[in-house]
Amino acid sequence: MRTTILATNSTRKAANVTLAESLLSEAKALRINVSKAAEEGLTRAVAQKRAALWLEANRSAIDSSNRFVEQHGLPLSSYQQF
Repeated sequence: MRTTILATNSTRKAANVTLAESLLSEAKALRINVSKAAEEGLTRAVAQKRAALWLEANRSAIDSSNRFVEQHGLPLSSYQQF
């Protein structure tokens, strides 16, 4: 699985985005770095989407493992000391 690391010195590329005027005005008034905030939000959105796609791609294996545990219990559970 690929992971994305947000580095402060990574190559940047300009992009045009459309934002609600009131939100942009408030962000500027609060001295929020809009580019950084957008990048952080996009980083979270990408991570969430990748996680959802991974779950979708691995759903049958997860379901199979869950069925096994339901039928047979946890492997090595007889060795638990708590």
